[in-house]
Amino acid sequence: MADPQGPDRGHRRPPGVGDDTVEALGSLSKALETIERARGHLYSFHQLTGTADLELDRTVELLRGAGHEAWAARVETEILGRNVIPGHWTFQIVEAYDETYYDVFRRLEHEAVRELADGRAHLYEAEMKEARRTRGHPDHTARPGTPGPTG
Repeated sequence: MADPQGPDRGHRRPPGVGDDTVEALGSLSKALETIERARGHLYSFHQLTGTADLELDRTVELLRGAGHEAWAARVETEILGRNVIPGHWTFQIVEAYDETYYDVFRRLEHEAVRELADGRAHLYEAEMKEARRTRGHPDHTARPGTPGPTG
């Protein structure tokens, strides 16, 4: 019988899954987490570039109001609405990243966890938690909602 103070079934290593597999899946998960962060930065790039492009409307208006028609026209025609790389606005870069890389990466990671660990994600982290927590300490419980020794 499983330790009632230990991890739930979804975070216990299935029979036959070795240390090397758990470590490899942990590494794959860590790589995916890094890609999630990279994708977040890509969305930041997308939103910041879009915000700057929208601010150019104000820039053009202010330049015209200050009597600098030639500069207003240059900003309007050379920068406002310009592709950030040939043929692409930032939303198209995000879409291409998702379709070409991100979606494939996520799918592969999920398939590896399903096939190699019976769908149990974060085994490496769950085992690290078990090794590092202080048993019996109310702030070191194995699971959410598990009372400490006094509760």
